[in-house]
This record gives sequence, C-alpha cells and structure tokens, in this order.
Amino acid sequence: MADLTLGEASLATTTTTTGIRCNIVPDDQRMDFLPRVFGARHMLAGEAAVFNWMAQLCPEYKGGFWDFVDLSNGGFYLRLKSDKHFTLRVDGNGFTGTLSADAASIVATLFAINGLLFKGAHHLHDAFYALKDFAVSHPEGHSILWAMD
Repeated sequence: MADLTLGEASLATTTTTTGIRCNIVPDDQRMDFLPRVFGARHMLAGEAAVFNWMAQLCPEYKGGFWDFVDLSNGGFYLRLKSDKHFTLRVDGNGFTGTLSADAASIVATLFAINGLLFKGAHHLHDAFYALKDFAVSHPEGHSILWAMD
C-alpha cells in the first residue's frame, strides 16, 4: 500500500477526524479499479468525466498522471499526482478558490460521480456520500464543500 501524502501529513497512515483512511491503489491493481468503482458500464465515462470536470473547473490543468485512491468507508477518488495548487472556478455557485491538486481532484471526482448519478448510475450513491464524508475531514474540507455547494 502506498502512502497518500498531502503536505506534511501522510493520509495513508493517519486516521482522519472521521476515522476514514485512504490508500493509493498499487500499480498491479490499477486495471481493476475503474470497473470496480464505476462498474463495467460506466468505467470509461467515469474516468473521462473526472478529467473533463478538472479541465472545466481548472483552466490551468493540462493533464497529468492520476492515482486511484480507495477510502476505508467504501468511497474512492481519482487524484491528480501533482504538488501544484489550482484555481477552481465553479460557475454554478460562484466559488473561486485555490486548492491543492488533491482537494481539486476530490471536487472533480464528486462532480463526476454526481453527473453519473443523474444519468442513472444509482450504484454510485453511496460512493458519492462516502467521498463527501471524507472531504469533511480533509485539511481543505471547507473549500471542497464550498465548491460543491
């Protein structure tokens, strides 16, 4: 299991205030991740939706390598592997803020899952709320939730 590092804290070895732990999916398990979390029918659309939301919310995002992250509460997210901070703009609620790549990735994944839910991927309901529960205890939780409001 790889450590998920955010700033000075290793989230894989530190339990959040909500008790949720996160782990980067090892390379030898990456091929199984998308069908496992999104389902075979939605795996390609789910991955593309995360990338598209990141591009829409963060104009300076130009692609990159993404980690796959499992949460101990059954949630998941795709995490842009970057030390950069990104300015997010959410036209629907007026949010503008600078977030770490990790926090921006959580926002993009939440928007992607939400969009798939509206397209009938009801099996993602619990995953959406599991990721939102994790976001509450994230160091940038306030900004993540504000972006999602």
